[in-house]
Amino acid sequence: MQAPSAYSAGMKTHQYTIRKVPERVDRLLREKARQSKTSLNQAALEALQAGLGEPTEKKLNHDFDFLFGTWVEDPAFDEAMKYFDRIDEEMWK
Repeated sequence: MQAPSAYSAGMKTHQYTIRKVPERVDRLLREKARQSKTSLNQAALEALQAGLGEPTEKKLNHDFDFLFGTWVEDPAFDEAMKYFDRIDEEMWK
């Protein structure tokens, strides 16, 4: 059954409900999700893609590429950051 148009308006992806998943497939999929430390949804998507011969490589983002190689040493910043290295023993009692 197709999702109502008001629900899916603006969505660039599709949503599925899969019924009658065999116990063995469910167990294997959950194990795959656990091992790869991803959601069950992500593991299912990767399994579908692999089964269809689609690449499952994760897309690399380049959002912060402009920051690479721009570090400037700043002693004042380093001094201020020392505050975060302290452990307040009273808070751990």
